[in-house]
Amino acid sequence: MIQDVIQPDAAGDAAQDVNQLFQLIQDNIPNIAGFGMRVLLALVFFFIGGKVIKWIRKIVRRSFERTSVDAGVMQFVDSMLKFGLYALLVFMIASNFGIESSSIAALIASAGVALGLALQGSLSNFAGGILILLLKPFAVGDYIIVPQEEIEGTVKEIQIFYTRMATVDNQTVVVPNSILTENSLTNVTARPERQLDLKVGIDYGADLKKAKKLIEDMLCQDPGIIQEEEMRVFVDSLGESAVVLGLRAWVKTEEYWAVRWRLMEQIKLTFDEEGIEIPYNHITVHMKPAENSESSERGNCEKNS
Repeated sequence: MIQDVIQPDAAGDAAQDVNQLFQLIQDNIPNIAGFGMRVLLALVFFFIGGKVIKWIRKIVRRSFERTSVDAGVMQFVDSMLKFGLYALLVFMIASNFGIESSSIAALIASAGVALGLALQGSLSNFAGGILILLLKPFAVGDYIIVPQEEIEGTVKEIQIFYTRMATVDNQTVVVPNSILTENSLTNVTARPERQLDLKVGIDYGADLKKAKKLIEDMLCQDPGIIQEEEMRVFVDSLGESAVVLGLRAWVKTEEYWAVRWRLMEQIKLTFDEEGIEIPYNHITVHMKPAENSESSERGNCEKNS
């Protein structure tokens, strides 16, 4: 009897809740429809705004290209412009939804404080990007080395928070800007010319003057050596097993490695042809001959007798 009484009451409550839900939906159909239309308009507005932002960025990039602005500055400004315009677009859409500007400003301020505490590293990267553009320790296309971080490569892009680099084997390295501003770095390609500094050892018994003359002739005949600049061949040091010759000359920065590799190979082949030995470390082992076992045994027998 108890189950028969409870089941009809539960079914009645469920039916009443469903009726109330339907009634609530019917009463708020105008509001729901209006909200849906506003969401649809917001999406359309965001889509159109995105197209306008791309158009503005394109115009700014073309104006920079006409004025021959540094590529790093152009990339940094483009990323800043993109971030700022999209933030403005979201602000306008939020205002269109009926949210008061003062509330949005307060929300942005509080969110900015929270993000500032949570993203201190990103802010330092942002400041690093500004310092890179102002001080210009490198530009897009330069080959830089950060020895403390064991990072090196060609700068491809300078963004708000990071710099994109390409290594010699064409790997992409994304480096935070703060690392590039807080550590010392070497800009290998900052100047159009680079000094070539090589050292090669010859045997103490080799003809020193002949070896120097051969290297000087190689420098004068190599097309990659800038003949107008100073060239020097000298005795760098007297090593334990070799006389170390040094050579210095100037080459174009982009041809540095090609000239270096070519000269090293040419020096080795020429010295081999001219009989000038390039010494290397080697060990000479002297074996002490063993005593004759028969004479040793005979001597022992004589002592015993």
